[in-house]
Amino acid sequence: MATDTAATSVGLRSERGPILLSLMLSTSLVALDSTIIATAVLTIVGDLGGFSQFPWLFSVYLLAQAVSVPIYGKLADMFGRKPIMLLGIALFAAGSVLCGLAWSMPALIVFRAIQGLGAGAVQPMSLTIAGDIYTVAERARVQGYIASVWGMSSVLGPTLGGVFSEFLSWRWIFLINVPLCALAAWMLMRKFAEKTITQKRRIDYLGAALLTGGASAMILGLLEGGQSWEWLSPMGIGTFVVSAMLLVGFVFVERRADDPILPLHMLTRRVLVASSLVSLWVGAILMGLTSYVPTFVQGVLGTGALVAGFALAVLTIGWPIAASLAGRLYLRVGFRTTALIGSTLALVGTALLVLLTEGSPVWQVGATCFVIGSGMGLIATPTLIAAQSSVDWSERGVVTSTNMFARSIGSAVGVAVFGALVNSRVGDAAEPDPGGLADAIQLVFLGLLGIAALLAASSALMPRAEK
Repeated sequence: MATDTAATSVGLRSERGPILLSLMLSTSLVALDSTIIATAVLTIVGDLGGFSQFPWLFSVYLLAQAVSVPIYGKLADMFGRKPIMLLGIALFAAGSVLCGLAWSMPALIVFRAIQGLGAGAVQPMSLTIAGDIYTVAERARVQGYIASVWGMSSVLGPTLGGVFSEFLSWRWIFLINVPLCALAAWMLMRKFAEKTITQKRRIDYLGAALLTGGASAMILGLLEGGQSWEWLSPMGIGTFVVSAMLLVGFVFVERRADDPILPLHMLTRRVLVASSLVSLWVGAILMGLTSYVPTFVQGVLGTGALVAGFALAVLTIGWPIAASLAGRLYLRVGFRTTALIGSTLALVGTALLVLLTEGSPVWQVGATCFVIGSGMGLIATPTLIAAQSSVDWSERGVVTSTNMFARSIGSAVGVAVFGALVNSRVGDAAEPDPGGLADAIQLVFLGLLGIAALLAASSALMPRAEK
């Protein structure tokens, strides 16, 4: 385990502060990149062309990140968190440089995949390292620091993207990552001393290949179904058939592997199953909100892009505030009760979403998002910490990565389901009228309410007594 766990203070000025700052910088790479590109799409297309291909800039990044997360988790439990984290930072930096130099849309898409492979290591390793060096009592406050990065990025990302695109060049959207990568890696190498138990283990290459292939096919089918091909076309059906065959093969291989890439016995632990289900629904809710709240505010309420972005930013402001308070709460009432309080807030917030109409003021949308974000902060952090606390150091990387993998799957499913709901109402209209758009997004809000109910049920599955 990492050193310095004897220090009791938490914060950037504490003994472990430089490590925490490094984790926050590393997380900012993924957080900024998820928002900064959104406002530059039209500028990039104007320079490189390939308008029909630009959705792949998002899809391939999510795909590469999702399929690599479980593999990085296993490697971190075998070789330590620090080398895997540094590998992720290096891949992200290399992908960023290549994206900044891209000469065509296909090249940019390939380089975004390299960025995604880096992000697949950075995000779960940040949370795993925090789980290693901080106690259960300290982790919620630390998770609040890390979650605050997402809140700041939700505001800074679109703003920086617009500034770079309008006044400099869209290429700086990617090149700005390079100094952040260098600083994060330098601080991690200098300040984070990790002690690991060296064991000779065989890497489960076949299991890793089957998991990567099966998950890739599934996420690809979910992301592109109804977009690049029809759901019931040979391509649409075949993608899911191939995914199912590969994942079934993965299960058989893992049952017989001496050192499986994803130990199946973890699925028998109630706290791990419940926390992964929570993460799945959190991913779906976040994707629905980030995709359609700005569209509702801009297309239905008739505001500008800046106001629409602000309405969504309130969501990610409420999240870190609640996450920073979650520690005090779960130490008093337990992980399960805290998660139930959070899921209740999310349920109330999504119910308020359903009440929004064409005449609703923007502040009402923002207040609703704040309620949902507060619920997310009270449920996502405690359930992850409960899962991390239930296992030893040697399994913590896999547990954290499985949690992140579930969130990625939830996001992919959210993209497919919500997109299908909207398309069922607006069809192929290039610019649907506000009334038709309002009806379509109302279906999304109803879907979010249903998922919030599943989130509450998954929270109730958490065991009453946690380790």
